[in-house]
Amino acid sequence: MLEVISPYQFSEQRAEYDAGVARMRHSHYMDYPRHVHLETQARCNASCNFCPYPDLNRKHTKMSDELIDKILNELTAIPQEMNLQISPFKVSEPFLDVRLFDVLEKINTLLPQAKIALTSNSTPITEDKLEKLQDVKNLQYLWISFNDHREAEYERVMSLPYQRTRQKLEMIHDAFMEGDIPFPVVLSRVGDGTAADHEFVQWVSINYPLFKSSVFPRMEWMGQVQGLNVYEVPNMGCERWFELSITATGEVAHCCADGQAEYPIGNANDQNVLEIYNSPEYRKLRESTVSRLSVEPCNRCTFI
Repeated sequence: MLEVISPYQFSEQRAEYDAGVARMRHSHYMDYPRHVHLETQARCNASCNFCPYPDLNRKHTKMSDELIDKILNELTAIPQEMNLQISPFKVSEPFLDVRLFDVLEKINTLLPQAKIALTSNSTPITEDKLEKLQDVKNLQYLWISFNDHREAEYERVMSLPYQRTRQKLEMIHDAFMEGDIPFPVVLSRVGDGTAADHEFVQWVSINYPLFKSSVFPRMEWMGQVQGLNVYEVPNMGCERWFELSITATGEVAHCCADGQAEYPIGNANDQNVLEIYNSPEYRKLRESTVSRLSVEPCNRCTFI
């Protein structure tokens, strides 16, 4: 197994990251989240070997319309002058929820300042859905989890038909080329530290030159996915302490890396989500925790 060392072990990069955490610690983000994951439905058509979804304890759970409305209305207390990002998914494929565009419209109406981020494996995106995306306001990007440019490896990693995915990518790239897509599209790979990471970036630039590419380190989801080759846990704080990660059951996970919500910090069914964000123990992370190594469950998390 290849040994990988986090770039954040090096002083300059760690100092830059810690400075970002310190800036948020002295900002309105102490009181309000800068990013909210809202998992409207815990369903995905992929079974990626680096993801907790195959063994997800809430698989196929659908958040009620009433709870979605409750959460979005509670978030309207966030001052509109603050930057806010909303991701209508967690461990899920957002385009499988038939209510997606209704939810996006509600976000646009209730939270006009919110930037919307969508991550998808692209296979459920149809021409009709792609056309509807053009009417969504404040769509920050469409992030496509592609993970491997090699057909056999792609199908091994994601358990999806490679050629069908390529057809979707061609459709989206053609629409981009025709000027129909006003937002960035990113093809991403969960890296493994091998030469394939660099090859993926090159392949994207040749085959889909209008798309951006991204390779980011894999994580073990706080030990919820075993057998992965991951970075060491960095001796530093975490920007994820300034986010909310709400699952389809209403439980609020410790963070986005807590895929199974094994370390919940509250439940949106009977608590205001902003009160959950400011609960004493979770607020303490933002106020005074210098290193994730000193607290549970952060001391098992390599995610940056």
